[in-house]
Amino acid sequence: MSELKNKNIIVTGASGGIGNSIIKRLSESGANILASGTKIEKLEKLKSQFDNIKILKFDISQTDNIEDFIEKSSSELGGNLSCLINNAGITQDNLAIRMSLDEWKKVIDVNLTSTFLLSKFAIKKMLKNKYGKIINITSVVGHTGNLGQANYTASKAGIIAMSKSLAIEYAKKNININCISPGFIKTAMTDKLDEKFKEIILSKIPSARLGEPEDIANAVLFLASNQSDYVNGETLHVNGGMYMA
Repeated sequence: MSELKNKNIIVTGASGGIGNSIIKRLSESGANILASGTKIEKLEKLKSQFDNIKILKFDISQTDNIEDFIEKSSSELGGNLSCLINNAGITQDNLAIRMSLDEWKKVIDVNLTSTFLLSKFAIKKMLKNKYGKIINITSVVGHTGNLGQANYTASKAGIIAMSKSLAIEYAKKNININCISPGFIKTAMTDKLDEKFKEIILSKIPSARLGEPEDIANAVLFLASNQSDYVNGETLHVNGGMYMA
């Protein structure tokens, strides 16, 4: 497959389960990839698996360095930037009355503010090329809400609204900004869930199974490719029917 041949793509949060699958699918499709994350050993492992990948350790919470990160990443890819995939994010769960201001602000800052800044500086690069795609990974709970996640759900809902505004601003410049909203995906995190809790989750999913990281990677491939050129400001729900917009 070569849907993304000669496309230069930055992926944040590349060292996680979903990030790994995204990298694999993009690599199979011929893209030139800059994989970023906070765990260098996992990034090195990715680099050893694929020929068309470069790596750069970066913590997106370092907001003052985000512009430099986009510059360095684009330079590593040869100067042009075709696509940015904002996959990195954090959780710090707590019931609202117990949630500290620091817990609230940290999740909002990392998930929403950093995603805005990454998108902002990526758009500046894309304007020069008169082309670009940004794919923001959100979450089903950004639509439904979730117990103990007021900060996380607010950050993900914020990304969705922000993406619509950015799409309106830059559609005429041939830049597409879309979201993918995963449901419960099978990762190391969900593997640790209590079996009884898993049963409760599965009872809410019409497909009666957890999603696979590959399900998200396939959606990323579509939105990163030319097949989605007339899709803008949208959220692609990948949740087995758990939430239907």
